[in-house]
Amino acid sequence: MMEAQPKFSNSDRTTRLQRATAHEYDLIIIGGGITGAAILLDAALRGVDAILIEKEDFASGTSSKSTKLIHGGLRYLKQLELGLVRETGSERAIAHQNICHLVHPEHMLLPIIKKGTFSKFSANIAISVYDFLAKVPSKDRKKSLTRSALLKMEPLLKNESLKSGIQYSEYRTDDARLTIELIKAGVRKGNMAFNYLPAIDLIKKENKIHGVVCKDLITNAEIRLQSKLVVNATGPWFDETRNLDKKLESAGLLLSKGVHIVVKHATLPINNSIYFDAFDGRMIFAIPRGESVYIGTTDTILKAGLDDVGCTQEDADYLLKAVNNYFDIEPIGLKQIVSSWSGVRPLIRQKGKAPTEISRKDEIFVSESNLISIAGGKLTGFRKMAERILDLVTKKLGSHVSCSTKHFKIHHNPFQNYATYKTMLGDLIRKHANAYTENELTELVNNFGKDAELIIEEASNKHGNNLIISALHYCLEFESIYHPIDFLERRIGWLYFAIDKMRNNFNAITEVMAHKFNWDFETKQQVLNDIQNIIQKNSLELLKNQHYSK
Repeated sequence: MMEAQPKFSNSDRTTRLQRATAHEYDLIIIGGGITGAAILLDAALRGVDAILIEKEDFASGTSSKSTKLIHGGLRYLKQLELGLVRETGSERAIAHQNICHLVHPEHMLLPIIKKGTFSKFSANIAISVYDFLAKVPSKDRKKSLTRSALLKMEPLLKNESLKSGIQYSEYRTDDARLTIELIKAGVRKGNMAFNYLPAIDLIKKENKIHGVVCKDLITNAEIRLQSKLVVNATGPWFDETRNLDKKLESAGLLLSKGVHIVVKHATLPINNSIYFDAFDGRMIFAIPRGESVYIGTTDTILKAGLDDVGCTQEDADYLLKAVNNYFDIEPIGLKQIVSSWSGVRPLIRQKGKAPTEISRKDEIFVSESNLISIAGGKLTGFRKMAERILDLVTKKLGSHVSCSTKHFKIHHNPFQNYATYKTMLGDLIRKHANAYTENELTELVNNFGKDAELIIEEASNKHGNNLIISALHYCLEFESIYHPIDFLERRIGWLYFAIDKMRNNFNAITEVMAHKFNWDFETKQQVLNDIQNIIQKNSLELLKNQHYSK
């Protein structure tokens, strides 16, 4: 059943902030990634009056830089984390049920090779346990593949070391879009959220936290927000936020960097998502998406600062070596990498353990001044992490409303099931075949669900059939974007998966936004320069220039 979608725009930001400063909230959530977004929604459904603040754009940190899978973590079976596998495995189906245009069933291939991570026996046992713990329906459970059957499905696999394979089920998603849809749902249900509003201090009364001092990065104004409770859901910035409360003697987190690279599908023309052995005993993914394939991830201790995370020569060489060793292809080099992303995993520090050995289970910490902090966790566990936080928050507030997100449809106009999603997509492709490509329409529906029809209609009526300008206006009105990169990276994913389209359109997009927000010439030029720098960094232009100039 369709619900009205409220306006959620930075054009009325000043008015909304004035309302927020005149109000005492039950809860302030610091952090606009997947965890904070899920907390905002759960709070709204339990009647907890909450406001979320994010220092940059929503999902601009780790929550736009994952492997973009809603998966149960097959590798955690090796660490005997059965509870984590059971919980996240079950959560996959719940996420698919609640927002199916963003969480798609995905068959994964696990090739079995000589001296690989998994033998045929251990892989069959592991995935059978995985299917059981995750309650995977019988039709989607593992299928054993002979060597010849696997090569028929993926002829590019190097066959000299190949023994057999297994097909198993996961789900793929767009992490940034999932985050924004959770925030929009929380706003639709009565709570508030602001991007570009970092916390710079905490308000205390009698040594207990009762609010947050923020800085509005758009106007430079100082904003004071009052609340009964505050939750720190800042992911890698967990320790930084705790330092606002009390200076820490040692870091609580170990930060691990995960890098992905993107190549054109023609460069690595695989037919399926593949989970394969790297050369050093780790395993990585190669996942087709539209006209691209992305490959990752690395897992190394972050040595640079949080604001200087990028793909290095070492990162790129590692992933390229893994792919070139595994597939029978013309070797892929730096020049074939079209884009990349680098995320930071906030791992709860465990003495003597390497990043790959540390548990991904989330933990909650409460300080003497009542700052509630959550760290660790996986993208897949967003709903359960929020449930645990709200169970604690409602207990402290004296409320007894239980969690209801398990069956809550996240989008305001949801698909009833995946069959109706596929039917609508097919109808749109047939109806608009003369105006748009199948890939354009698939991308649009996967990003915006049934609102794709509204965007197409607006493109036809107002924007000369220009889908991207129509989608931009939609995001300005309903998704609180302020900078072009909010739109290009986190609302439509072009920074990673359509960088040529991004180059061809960012001037027009910037012009629309400059008019919307009354930017002067200098501001507009700075924004354009910023986009150029981001493209250069993500497409590894500097790395390539350094490499080929040697």
